[in-house]
Amino acid sequence: MKNLNKFICTLLSVLLILTLFTGCSSNNQEDTPPDIPSGQEGSGETPPDMPDGPGGPGGTPPDKPNGQGGPGGMPPGGHSSSDISYTASVTISSSASESGKTYSSVTADESALMISTAEEVTITDPTVTKAGDSDGGDNCNFYGLNAAVLVKDGSKTTITGGSISSSADGANGVFCYGGNGGHNGATGDGTTVIVRDTEITTTGNGSGGIMTTGGGITYAYDLKVSTSGRSSAAIRTDRGGGTVYVDGGTYTSSGLGSPAIYSTADINVANATLVSNLSEGVCIEGKNSITLTDCDLTANNTKCNGNATFLDTIMIYQSMSGDADSGTSAFTMSGGTLTSKNGHVFHVTNTNAIITLTGVNIVNKDSSQVLLSVCDDGWSSAGNKAALNADNQKLEGAILVGSNATLTLNLTNSSVLTGYVDGNITNAKGTSVSTSVGIVNVTIDDTSTWKLTADTYITSFNGNASNVISNGYTLYVNGIALINN
Repeated sequence: MKNLNKFICTLLSVLLILTLFTGCSSNNQEDTPPDIPSGQEGSGETPPDMPDGPGGPGGTPPDKPNGQGGPGGMPPGGHSSSDISYTASVTISSSASESGKTYSSVTADESALMISTAEEVTITDPTVTKAGDSDGGDNCNFYGLNAAVLVKDGSKTTITGGSISSSADGANGVFCYGGNGGHNGATGDGTTVIVRDTEITTTGNGSGGIMTTGGGITYAYDLKVSTSGRSSAAIRTDRGGGTVYVDGGTYTSSGLGSPAIYSTADINVANATLVSNLSEGVCIEGKNSITLTDCDLTANNTKCNGNATFLDTIMIYQSMSGDADSGTSAFTMSGGTLTSKNGHVFHVTNTNAIITLTGVNIVNKDSSQVLLSVCDDGWSSAGNKAALNADNQKLEGAILVGSNATLTLNLTNSSVLTGYVDGNITNAKGTSVSTSVGIVNVTIDDTSTWKLTADTYITSFNGNASNVISNGYTLYVNGIALINN
């Protein structure tokens, strides 16, 4: 019996040891997870940042109607310039002065000439040629990848004379990148390009003539710029904005979605000839501006692009793509001639715009004779609001204000408006976007006149009724006929 008890105790001890061993082995397996492939979540590496712009993961920003992205534009690229491996056939990385040299590249994503220094560089009478398409998308649009000439890193570069030509997609002519990482409103690193008496030609898509982003500063004097690709404005800006000064020269665009000027910056142009053969004459996106002084601007916008459903010469809008902050857009023109061959002369949608005109010769060749439309188009959420300030200005044509839009009209200093206000609006695709007029507030000083060409309904009137010439029509103010005394 004693031997039996001893055997049982021994057996129980063995079973207890086996149980403990098995349990420990199981716990060890759970504490050691399988290896994770490099670059995957949990590997200890930092996951990639979300790309700039709205929409969240997989979001797609709205198409643009003009010199940026949109249909025919480049696909999305990286989310900052630090992601880019810049290369160039010739790189200048310190102070230099070169004259009469040739710079050429036929390689994709490679510039013909890159100036990457905080020092001053002078280039005289260059011959620059660039081939080799890029699919870098926003790396080309925002940061200058594949540009024929790229200036960055704080340099003050002066280019005089010579020629710069690009035959590649995503290859802007002269690109000034100010280094602010594409953050709208942020100060750049001081990168400044001064280019004068140079001929710049681009033929590819997404290839502007002179391009400024990231807070860069560009001065252009007496240039001859011609672009023919899609989304290729002659004077072009993009995310991060900047400042552009142009004096003299000719700037011609011929591609779809390629106005003569596209602004996500502050752009000032004087004494220049601006021509758009297919798209808007100029376009302002979001909280940015264009000022024209004694310029000759002609546009023949005959085809809608992207989300746009109207044809027009001056387009002011907000795409909500992230390329421009929301806020007040400003178009100012003094002197010169504005020729609109097709569509509305001015079109405002999805933004708050201030249009100021002083002594401009406006030539409207479109049969519909619409001076201004403020209404819904292919974008939404920011509202449709405009102020039209006329100073010693002659205005003719219909003013169309959609049912959900607001217009403030100010006539001063001997200005004359010959036309009417209406809310019945049909876009270029034949779709009605409004059947009644929105809010319209009109102020006329004692020196100015409004000559009616149709019955008109407005919200408020500030001025002398005798300055309204009825021509047999009636001006209704908040539903009550205004009586001329």
